[in-house]
Order: sequence, then C-alpha cells, then structure tokens
Amino acid sequence: MLADERREAILRAVEHQGSITVKALAEEMGVSAVTLRQDVRELAGRGLLTRVHGGARALAAAHPAPSEAPAPGPPPTAETYAVGLVVPPGGYYYAEVIRGVQNAARSRGVRIVLAVSGESLAENREQVRQLMADGIDSLLLMLHPGLRPLDEAEQWLSTLEVPAVLVERRAGIRAGRLEQVASDHAYGAALAVRHLAGLGYDRVALVARVESPNTALLSAGYADAVAAMGLRPGPEYRIVTHGDAAPADARFDEVVRAVESGEVRAALVHNDIDAIALVGLLRARGLRVPEDLALVTYDDEVAELSEVPLTAVAPPKQAVGAWALDLAVRRLSDPATPLAEILLRPELRVRASCGAERRAGA
Repeated sequence: MLADERREAILRAVEHQGSITVKALAEEMGVSAVTLRQDVRELAGRGLLTRVHGGARALAAAHPAPSEAPAPGPPPTAETYAVGLVVPPGGYYYAEVIRGVQNAARSRGVRIVLAVSGESLAENREQVRQLMADGIDSLLLMLHPGLRPLDEAEQWLSTLEVPAVLVERRAGIRAGRLEQVASDHAYGAALAVRHLAGLGYDRVALVARVESPNTALLSAGYADAVAAMGLRPGPEYRIVTHGDAAPADARFDEVVRAVESGEVRAALVHNDIDAIALVGLLRARGLRVPEDLALVTYDDEVAELSEVPLTAVAPPKQAVGAWALDLAVRRLSDPATPLAEILLRPELRVRASCGAERRAGA
C-alpha cells in the first residue's frame, strides 16, 4: 500500500471504531507496526486524529459529550512519544543518567519505558524487540559495556526500525544512523592532568579499573595531556575489582609502594570508591593526602564524603541523559534533521585532596 492509502485506511478505521491499536491494525493491513506508527504520528501532527500510547482515537473521542451515565473508565492519556530506555544492570553511574532522562521526559510529556539488559548481545536484542513490540517510538541505549562481538553489535544497531540514540557509549560507522551522546572522558582526564601539572607536579600516575568502559578513553586523554605539557610519563595502574579479585589492600599495593618510595606524588584515580579506598590504605601506612600524594578522582559521585574531600572530575551525567532524550524527540518531530554525535565536557571540582588550597595559601 502507498503511504496515502495507508493513512486513508487508518482514518476510516478510527472513524468507524472510535479508536484503534497500531498492533492490531498493522496485522489487519499487512504492514509493519513501525510503519503504521509513523503514519499515525503524521496524521496526529496534521490534527486528523488523537495519538495515544499504542494507537489512536478519533478527535471527537478526545472531548466526549456530557452524559448522565457514568463513563466506564478514564480514556487513554494522550502523550507526545513513548521512548524505550535500555540500561545495564547495577552501577550507580547509570542512576544519574537515568535521572537526566526522566527530568527531560517529564518536561516534554514523553513516556519512558525502562528495560534492564543482560550481558549478551542476544539478551540486548530481546529487550529491544520487546520494547518495539510494545509500541515505543524511539530507543535510548546504554548497552552493557562488555557487549561482544562488537562488529555484530554494531551491525544489529544499524538495522533498528525506530530512531535510536546511544547513551554514554561510542559506536563506529557500522552502526549506521545511530545518534550518540556521551561525556568526553578523554577531555576529563586531560583536565585532571593539567590541574596537577599547574600545581607543580611533573609526573602524574593514572589508576583505573580494568573493567570500566571509560578506562581506554581516560588513558588516551591522560597520554595526550602528558605529551602536550611535556611532563614525564607516569605509571599507569590497572585495578581489577570483579570476579576473584584480590582484596583492596592487595589491589592497590603497587600504588601504595610507589607513593612510599616517592616515585608517585600525584595521581588521577578512577573512580571515587577506589580513590577513597586508596586514601584509607595510605593513611594506614602513615602516608597523607595531599602531602604525600596529590589526588584527583574521576566521577564525583561520593568524592566529597571522603575523610579528605576529593578533588574530582565530574562527567555531566544528568546532562547526557537530557541531551539524549532531546535528540530522540528532535528526530521524531523532524526526521530530516541532521544526525548528531554529541560530546559533553566534564568539569573539575577542586577540594582538599589535590593540595591547591595549601599552595594558594603558601
């Protein structure tokens, strides 16, 4: 069927039945639900019907005439769009991004449908399939960071039938028309290195979790800043915190010994929990922050709660969520708008652990 024929059929069905569901009408007409949702959206935009979640109803049904008989129940609530949000399980990092999505959706009248994905590509595909079957208009995807194989994941993303935005993740050209919003973690790492160099440290260590999807970006930004500022390359330590990982004192033993020997006097640590653990281990060895180690953490979720409040690089997590939702709505409202890939820059929040206040008062 041609687009005009489909839309005429939709209007006839709505006029005859009063309301329709996209899923049932798509099966009856022999077209995909995605195509029919786009037609409903177009007709609603032209003021020819009222769009509701999962379908549409006639305009007269939006304002029924007064009646002495009580209504059987409230009519479906009209809404702008329904957007599926897929997030990986666990991790406090994602809570702030989700909050940003929620706040932006609330202000735009958008309904968010949350799904928690598994670790495998098959599990992520199934979650997305279920969301699309439920009639969502767009997808926000914070896929599991260890999703493999990457080329198959990107190939799958390129075949999605609804507009999608990748959130706090990066994908290559194989992902097709996928849009992306993420924190510029490389910039954030460079920000920390420049700050410590400005305090007089010519060598900065990097301590980061092996399993974090951001570690590679932090390492790249760290290396670029070290080279650009002519600093001595510092050691990079990779901390393992999952599976059968060693206890905290063993994980950080190499770092603590480097501080004891004077080899390391300044460090960027990812993330707050590890940085706070390191502060405690140093104290147990008679070492002090910032006197023996000037420290900047990357995250700023709980950095201020450390015994020594931690200077932190703070990724703009809520803003990432809000921008992602905004991109999804823009794409749905105007499919011809240019595709976007947005990087938002973190900010540095200076506290006691880097020694900046002591140096300023010296």
